[in-house]
Formats: sequence, structure tokens, C-alpha cells
Amino acid sequence: MEAFVLAAGLGTRLRPITDTKPKALVEVKGVPLLDIVIRKLVGSGFTRIVINVHHYAEQIISFLNSKKNYGIDIVISDESDKLLDTGGALKKAAVHFTRKNPVLIHNVDILTDIDLNEFYRLHIGNGNLITLAVQKRKSSRYFLFDEAKNLCGWMNEKTGEKKIVRRAEGKIEPFAFSGIQAVQPEVFNLFPEREIFSLVEFYLELASQKNLPERNKISYIEHTDSLFMDLGKIENLKKAEHYL
Repeated sequence: MEAFVLAAGLGTRLRPITDTKPKALVEVKGVPLLDIVIRKLVGSGFTRIVINVHHYAEQIISFLNSKKNYGIDIVISDESDKLLDTGGALKKAAVHFTRKNPVLIHNVDILTDIDLNEFYRLHIGNGNLITLAVQKRKSSRYFLFDEAKNLCGWMNEKTGEKKIVRRAEGKIEPFAFSGIQAVQPEVFNLFPEREIFSLVEFYLELASQKNLPERNKISYIEHTDSLFMDLGKIENLKKAEHYL
């Protein structure tokens, strides 16, 4: 199984900690966030992990070398020269995947108790092009899904921005994204021409296509009753110590 860890962010919400180290190496109880994610992926059966780097990239590479890449196949997608946002990051990293299997994408700054192996298996079983892990919880931004579990839009409660990109089947419900998703390798053939773009932009563009076949559904798996913590916020680092 293959995974992609988004670890290139500047970690602005974690300053001043990230003034001298990358977000991926910020620690909870002495354990770097990247270590937490990699160990969970390895324990779930993932044998190839691609990690994108930008801010203090050399520190992440040195850390992985010190861990001997956890005994698995770990590849660096280097964005040192230019930060490409989440969509551009996946586009650049695509060359490192076999394109034979789905890819699980995991943000480096989240803590969950989602069973990643089961999530990966359910993604395959549901036949989706893209599956997002979501919860019913308070957030500033939401993905909007209809009763058929199709992605229909996105909204930002803080700014009031709302995008509806396709006709809904029944009523629309908002879900908060949990920073974990799985994509079929066909996604790599659908990227836009531009170099820098977010996965949110990309998914909304795909969802807006009227001829998007059912097998190319952008859908979700809900895990509202399980743990989720955003470790991109300083106040949550202390709270996370309890769970480790």
C-alpha cells in the first residue's frame, strides 16, 4: 500500500516553534508529528511513503536518515524551491507512485484514531475516485455533500464564501475534513495544467463536470464518533499529550 504525507507547510500557526524547525518535526511529548504519522502508516501495512518537504527540508531528510527510513521505502518529493499547495504537491509527487494502487494522503499535523487500513479498504470497496475522511464537528470550512454522498460544494463560515458546483440529489449536509483521504491512480491523469493549486480547488473542479461517471465519485467516509485533533495549533499540542 502507498501513502503520501503532506509535510511541506510553513506551520505559521505554530510560531514561534516553527521559526527554527519544520512543522513535521514539532513534538508532542517529545515525539515529532512526522514520527507519529509514519509509525501509524507502517503499523497499518503501508510499505511505500512519499513525503513532500519545503520549510527546513534538510531537517526532515536528516530525521528520516536517523530512523533509517523506518525500514520501508520512503521517498522525498522536494519542494524546497517553491511551495506548491496541496494539489500541486500531489501532482509533483505522482511520479513516485506505482499508479497501480490507490494512494492514501495524510496531513502531517493531525492526530486521529482512524483505522487507516480499514479506511483504505472501504475506499476501494466503495469504488470511489476520491474518498475524504470527514466528521460532523464545528469548523470554519466544510465540504458539502448531498444525500447520495456526492461532493457538491464547499463553504467557509468565517468569510461567508460558498461554492455549489453540481446539482444535489436531496438535501446538502456540511462535513468538516479530517486531513485524511484516498485517491485512485486515475486522479493523476486529471490534474490541471497549472503548477500551484489546492486539492480543494481540484476536487471542486472535478465535481463540477456534468459527465463525471458514477465510478469517479468524490465521496466520504464519516468518523464523527472517533478522535480528531488539529495539531497545527499550539493550544492543541498540550491536549494531544493525553492521547499519546
